[in-house]
Amino acid sequence: MEGLLRQPEWRIIDQSAVGIHFQALQSFGTDDTLCASVGAGKAPATARTWVHHNTIVLGIQDTRLPFLQEGVQYLASQGYQPIVRNSGGLAVVLDEGVLNISLIFPEVEKGIDINRGYDVMWQLIQQMFADFPMLIEAREIVGSYCPGSYDLSIGGRKFAGISQRRLKRGVAVQIYLCVNGSGGKRAELVREFYRLAKKDTQTKFVYPDVVPEVMASLSELLGVELSIADVMLRLLKQLKANSDLLYAGQLNEYELCLFPGYYQRVVDRNEKIAEMVNSNC
Repeated sequence: MEGLLRQPEWRIIDQSAVGIHFQALQSFGTDDTLCASVGAGKAPATARTWVHHNTIVLGIQDTRLPFLQEGVQYLASQGYQPIVRNSGGLAVVLDEGVLNISLIFPEVEKGIDINRGYDVMWQLIQQMFADFPMLIEAREIVGSYCPGSYDLSIGGRKFAGISQRRLKRGVAVQIYLCVNGSGGKRAELVREFYRLAKKDTQTKFVYPDVVPEVMASLSELLGVELSIADVMLRLLKQLKANSDLLYAGQLNEYELCLFPGYYQRVVDRNEKIAEMVNSNC
């Protein structure tokens, strides 16, 4: 785990302050591009940070909800854009108080075990907030949205979730960190989405019964008002401590050529959701 976080160089692509016109679909297209590039040895290990305004990122299983159209139209009525991501998991809330971090590694000869990918992100977050006396646990928090065995929590309340994307010998480990704002209010939004999209129908897949009380932001849990910039500074310090060279960059020429194709795949995957939002609204 130490070896995976420790890299000869880290390139940081910071898109956390791009603004409201930077769409989540572009983000997922960018991470696929970076997977392909880093996996092909065309770029070093890369950390990308991103923030999106009022977006609900759905998982593939969410698209199979029996009354999905009612659910996505509700989200749109609340000012949120629903999209479908290309990595695992279920519905997640993104807004200006949520920082997303993607760590993109090349697959080594023996490959990167899936748990090792999760562990390295957990390790990074622990290091970033090591000056606080609270224990950051990685275990499933029942009642949270997008529950998983690597939910990050403090005192039984979840503030982050981790997913992975593997493509072309590249591995993207992605986390959403609820930095500030109300974790409970975000959970209420997702709970209402599932209420409308599932109703009382029995489904083969078990969707979460969201309990807002088990969700919180880091600011709420640590008792300190954190900003996205505060957390970015903590991230940069840890990446610098785990490399000989940390530098800011953008997509290189190879990646700029790849991006349109990967972005279009994400757009195509989301056409059905866009139609649902736009009909009868």
